[in-house]
Amino acid sequence: MPDYPHLSRIIAEARGYPPLATAVVMPTEPTALAGALEAAQAGLVAPILVGPRSSIANAARTAGLDLSGYRIADTPDDGPRAAAEAVRLCLAAETEAIMKGALHTHELMRAVFTSALRTLRRASHVFVVDIPGFPRPLIVTDAAINIAPSIEEKLHIIQNAVDLAQAIGIDVPRVALLSAVETVSPQVKSALEAAKLRDIALHGGVSGAIVDGPLALDLALSAEAARIKGVESPVAGCADILVAPGIESGNFLYKAMIYLARAEGAGIVLGARAPIVLTSRASSVHSRIASCALALLYTRRVAAARNANEPAVHADQLARPRA
Repeated sequence: MPDYPHLSRIIAEARGYPPLATAVVMPTEPTALAGALEAAQAGLVAPILVGPRSSIANAARTAGLDLSGYRIADTPDDGPRAAAEAVRLCLAAETEAIMKGALHTHELMRAVFTSALRTLRRASHVFVVDIPGFPRPLIVTDAAINIAPSIEEKLHIIQNAVDLAQAIGIDVPRVALLSAVETVSPQVKSALEAAKLRDIALHGGVSGAIVDGPLALDLALSAEAARIKGVESPVAGCADILVAPGIESGNFLYKAMIYLARAEGAGIVLGARAPIVLTSRASSVHSRIASCALALLYTRRVAAARNANEPAVHADQLARPRA
């Protein structure tokens, strides 16, 4: 099994904080339940298991897990109603986060988006990916929530990713706005949008990051490719965050990393009043544990920064437009 040092570091750092009270929605499948309980045993979450008691018990028997000491919020065997109960627990301050189990993403997110957990910021999904042999974690967004985001929505997507990057210790993350080309072509919509986003970021539209684009994927990841192509960019070869043009490209990119590069990923949704641990139903137990660690680090470090009233990075620290 590959070693995942970047996710291991995130999990280790998260263990330095009190566990995150988390509503686990429909942990009725063995992997989903095991991920939540192993995260609890690691001191990352204090779970409330939300769903039909009998189905949760069956999953525990299948996985050989002991439910003693864990609270179960018994609901009908229905994803939307379990999601609604998880939202209620969060709004009642009984939990600080929500974790997806064996239900469809749209069932969980509909409950969040139609509740008081919704904010003025656009919610988006952020993956942290650990690729064997790669020198740093890569953050990919948005590969799960926003289908064809507008320029304004992409600004929210970028800021959510920057906030998470800072929570895991990347003080001033470098953001690559991906396209098929690095030149601004009127025939390539993603390149036009990337150029607009870069210029908005330059003038303070994104806080705390160095933003550039359009950049093809090879330029974002390889300084040598940038040198050969004669592209000068403060992000080329050292991108921390990869912003996909749309959900298809983001989803393809993430899954190619997982299934072709043997990577492991952790993912959460940010932009609501509480982080949402949102992994695929096919995600491993390790992925679910690392995702809980992300939610814990984000919640505790964002709270600490707000309490300390830390200043944001100024616009003159952001990337200059490329010719």
